[in-house]
Amino acid sequence: MIPVEMPRRAMSGRAYGETVPLLGGVPPAASRDARRVGDGPRQADTTLVWVFDLRAGSACQGRVVRSCPLSRFFLHALSAMPELPEVETTRRGIAPFVLEQTVADLVVRQPALRWPVPAELPALVRGQRVTALERRGKYLLLRLETGTLIVHLGMSGSLRVCDPRQPPRKHDHFDLILAPALALRFHDPRRFGCLLWTDSDPHDHPLLAELGVEPLAPEFTGAYLYAATRGRAAAVKLCLMDHKLVVGVGNIYASESLFRAGIDPRRAARRVGEARYERLAGAVREVLELALAAGGTTLRDFVNERGNPGYFKQTLAVYDRAGEPCRVCGTAIRTVRTGQRSTFFCPQCQH
Repeated sequence: MIPVEMPRRAMSGRAYGETVPLLGGVPPAASRDARRVGDGPRQADTTLVWVFDLRAGSACQGRVVRSCPLSRFFLHALSAMPELPEVETTRRGIAPFVLEQTVADLVVRQPALRWPVPAELPALVRGQRVTALERRGKYLLLRLETGTLIVHLGMSGSLRVCDPRQPPRKHDHFDLILAPALALRFHDPRRFGCLLWTDSDPHDHPLLAELGVEPLAPEFTGAYLYAATRGRAAAVKLCLMDHKLVVGVGNIYASESLFRAGIDPRRAARRVGEARYERLAGAVREVLELALAAGGTTLRDFVNERGNPGYFKQTLAVYDRAGEPCRVCGTAIRTVRTGQRSTFFCPQCQH
């Protein structure tokens, strides 16, 4: 499936099920106004997302599957995005299989991910040893002898350990083959993940250079949050999800952490005191560690390196529980929109 963002007028008269020509992933008649979703700033809500199903693996024509307002597309898709615990669970799970292994090959079946997989990448990585496997925010860093593979799971991606001789499923986009019976297989139905290469320090890469502190690092404290939010009128939940302030705390874990800290997610960040931020920093660490112990949260797409789902959803206190009783006081959980994201909270426990 290819989601394409374009003005309503560009596809006027097209019917669902109709086959249309595609050029570079968009209809040529609309190529001036259209682009793959996510390529740059979002357009106004007058823009639609048209989803095309490629015909017979061809990038030249597609069948119109559906359309929806851009804001609704992002609200639906982002709710299932792997967050820090899912990425860290993946890192911990695949590390024993990849460290000190030599790359035999990189088989790329679908290079059109969030950014195109470089055509020269298989030749660059063949024969190189995996010297380290790190995580920065939601990015996995596979350090090789002459550079680093940067992997992002996107909205629906997962890395599995498998036998490369096993037939690939639909949406299995690349295999990093490490031995005759060992490969890392990347599965991503929505194709918002990425596989990139840098021969420089990966922390200087444009995707990573401006990332904030790690929430499990010693630097993440109440004092840090308090100082970083002075003068910020945005809701405290939005600040907690700002990757330039702190990385990897997405919608699920921000909601859960604010509940544990007793802070209303709608409260202006500048109106939260340092003592409450100290409780919030501790709550973030607790929630992330619990999620890691449970193997992540499965809402729609996430599975770990063995293909098994995460189980933290079974312990969620507020997220995705609108109308259900609070596990502490019994008050019905409420949901509101904060920054175009679903926000869940207990009006009695959080203020």
